[in-house]
Amino acid sequence: MLKSRRTLPPLNALRAFEASGRRLNFREASEELGVTQGAVAQQVRLLEDHLGLSLFYRLPRGVALTTQGTAYLAEITRAFDIMGKATGQLYNRADALTISVTPTFATKLLIPQLSLLKTALPWIELRTIATEAVSDFDRDQVDIAVRQTRPPFPATLEAQLLFRQDLVVVANSHLLRDLRLPLSVEQIRALPLLHDASHHWQKFFGAGEPLSGAVFNQTTLALDAALAGQGAAIACRAFVQADLEAGRLIEICPAGFDVKSDFYLIRKHRPQPRESVDAVWAWCLSNWVAPKAE
Repeated sequence: MLKSRRTLPPLNALRAFEASGRRLNFREASEELGVTQGAVAQQVRLLEDHLGLSLFYRLPRGVALTTQGTAYLAEITRAFDIMGKATGQLYNRADALTISVTPTFATKLLIPQLSLLKTALPWIELRTIATEAVSDFDRDQVDIAVRQTRPPFPATLEAQLLFRQDLVVVANSHLLRDLRLPLSVEQIRALPLLHDASHHWQKFFGAGEPLSGAVFNQTTLALDAALAGQGAAIACRAFVQADLEAGRLIEICPAGFDVKSDFYLIRKHRPQPRESVDAVWAWCLSNWVAPKAE
């Protein structure tokens, strides 16, 4: 008679054992799983108590598998691989990929280039999540993310700089038709100011008090208002470059301050790379990484 599944060890304990067995190090296993080293050691001890045998030899530096631990690791790893494959087949098509980007990045860079991406990678079904929230790659089923952030990054993540946060002040040419560039600080302050959640205008003017003007919760909305001639906005140059080149917006001046965060392409290190993720990752780097200055 088969042993009841109710008597199987807890899944978290098995995950801790499998990661520790592959890495032969509780600290590295804790980094992979996103928990403390103590939690990993506790889960492994729980599993050993459940099984009634030792799976590791505790050494001064790291651990070593016992004979029983070595045999058990091979089967548990195979079981996790089977579960991972089954889950992937259930929730995702083999060529489906989810990318999480900020709303402004989605509007100004991703959407205008979707046709190019589709032409380059026609077999990939791209799913887009537009959010400012930091992604939990496993919980949110996210393969690649673009975020405004800065190093250092956890050892579990791979990050590649896309472009620096080069801020510029922009406005529609109709708003500036009676003015001649360059504008003085006083002339800029007299313009209708378009604010977003970043509060860049306070930094630009060195003002502690709130400034008048329309307020938007997303930069892309402030830029839409600027395009409509409703006022001046501050935004990353990468997001307005196409509008500047087309003459829809005019650069008034550089913002003149550093926000100490830039845009990065991020993904989780995975033991088994996916061809579709690697392909989209490479496409993003080839199309969005800003060229280095000569």
